[in-house]
Amino acid sequence: MSQLFNPLSLNLATEMTNRFMLAPLTNSQSNDDGTMSEEEFHWLTMRAKGGFGLTMTCAAHVQEIGRGFPGQMGIFSDQHLPGLTRLAAEIGSHNSISIVQLHHAGMRSPAALIGERPVCPSDNERDDARGLTLDEVYQLRDDFVQSAIRAEKAGFDGVELHGAHGYILCQFLSSEINHRVDQYGGELENRCRLLKEIIQGIRASCSPNFVLGVRLSPERFGMQLFEIKELAQNLMTEGDIDFLDMSLWDVFKEPNEEKFQGKTLLAHFAELDRGSVKLGVAGKITNPGEAEAIISQGVDWIMLGRAAILHHNFPELHRADPDFMPVQLPVSEDYLRNEGLSDKFLDYMRGWDGFILD
Repeated sequence: MSQLFNPLSLNLATEMTNRFMLAPLTNSQSNDDGTMSEEEFHWLTMRAKGGFGLTMTCAAHVQEIGRGFPGQMGIFSDQHLPGLTRLAAEIGSHNSISIVQLHHAGMRSPAALIGERPVCPSDNERDDARGLTLDEVYQLRDDFVQSAIRAEKAGFDGVELHGAHGYILCQFLSSEINHRVDQYGGELENRCRLLKEIIQGIRASCSPNFVLGVRLSPERFGMQLFEIKELAQNLMTEGDIDFLDMSLWDVFKEPNEEKFQGKTLLAHFAELDRGSVKLGVAGKITNPGEAEAIISQGVDWIMLGRAAILHHNFPELHRADPDFMPVQLPVSEDYLRNEGLSDKFLDYMRGWDGFILD
């Protein structure tokens, strides 16, 4: 039996039935106020039914000003609780672990969408973003923690902090973007402070077995590989999180930085001492052969995005036939509708070159 179908304990009380996680995919299907829509509910629960050991929501914004795209799921208000509660219960009924990804777009929040200038760790002329005051940083920290509390109240098994892809936690980590001169800027220790304070706040406010993960990306947006490796090692050594999600863009690529080439990005993180923290990766894992190749390189789990869009039951198909080949791109709109995508999701997907038939 493939390693992918071995159970995985995330903590003493939470076990995945297999090593497949659903990626937190932007899909623009929620209602305009961030409440759960039937389309979003159907899309996510279909993946839980399809055999994913862990089903993660799309990025859910923790502040109204942190909205990053139309139709984004919200978790910044108690008005979101009814839909979130229904979603968590349905995911759990299919023996899938339920996780909300907590997010704030920061300078990547479109002004036209949020009705004001976006915010950033410090003033950013390129994106016309204003720097947060110290009190606003404290409020941001507290709103991440409060959103985790809200997720637990809704019945979710845990949350993931989105510290990747140039969103606000990533912006704080980046020496290229973060020019603060207080305790949240300067040396790496200070740029990591907000993320670590959120982790500490969640651990202090939620139950001991509430699952906590962090997503990081080691390249782009001013990220430097040696700093992200140091942070990743530190997070795993401290052991205050349960899983680390490394979004590598392409799990097979070597680093962009020439001095770190000679082995893959994945290898740079798989070699770290992870203690009890479970390490996984995302990035262009498209078929069973690739999934098997990556799990064999020593990570604990894999995350599927495009493959999960194309096959809601990818884990079940893989289990039944390790040699099955996913449908070839481009695919028709009707095919994707049958896989649980609404017209709103299809509109978003039309921006992905070569995905949908003209």
